[in-house]
Amino acid sequence: MGRIAEAMARAESEDRAALIIYLCGGDPSLAATPALIQAAAEGGADIVELGVPFSDPTADGPAIQKASERALAGGATMAGLLAVVEQVRAAGCEVPILLFGYYNPILAMGEAALCERAAKAGVDGLLVVDLPLEEAPPLREQSAHAGLDWVPLVAPTTGLDRAEAIGATATGFVYSVSMTGVTGSAATNLASAADRAAELAKATGQRIAVGFGIREAADAAVVAAQAAGVVVGSAVVRTIEREGEDAAPAVRDQVAALAAGCRR
Repeated sequence: MGRIAEAMARAESEDRAALIIYLCGGDPSLAATPALIQAAAEGGADIVELGVPFSDPTADGPAIQKASERALAGGATMAGLLAVVEQVRAAGCEVPILLFGYYNPILAMGEAALCERAAKAGVDGLLVVDLPLEEAPPLREQSAHAGLDWVPLVAPTTGLDRAEAIGATATGFVYSVSMTGVTGSAATNLASAADRAAELAKATGQRIAVGFGIREAADAAVVAAQAAGVVVGSAVVRTIEREGEDAAPAVRDQVAALAAGCRR
């Protein structure tokens, strides 16, 4: 069992939802990213999703789009983010890190090379937003060979039969998108998303984490009642945008408040 699955199982044993925090790698800078990962871990994040900035996102809302633009303008690359992970591991931080992003940067590096280098750096798993079930087997095979967990996505429009097929490929958890739309949107029915998580868990036999539209502890509590994991991204990214290079203390406090909301 890898670190991601262990973190999910530990949260379950403590009767709480796992807290999964998204950070855009390289925002506000590559130099500041290790401290932000450490701050998230200290605040109570069970897993950190380290976003690979990409110029043409399809699922990210304005906050993460702007963060990606800042990161790319600052010189963030896939290789640079893997070096950040190496630095975090060398400093003794053991929080599971899920590399989160789009397929293009992976293709540019090469599937086998990316998986090998990511595992060597200390990455624990992959989540590729725009790689559908039918196109994923080659990368899934490379990730498994490297010992990386695979975390697939399901949408609100995904039928249960297809969700079951997608769930069968997961080795960490399944990420359930709470709504049709982009990250950071406010018009999310989180109670419905929590119900959907319970339905998906039954259909797939997997732990389900819910993301999109979760901003504060009260939101997390609604989802945590039925989901195995709670994902928060845009709200943390906005804190980093506001605080800049010295965002780590504010992120630590924000994550601690969200972690309290994940208790059942």
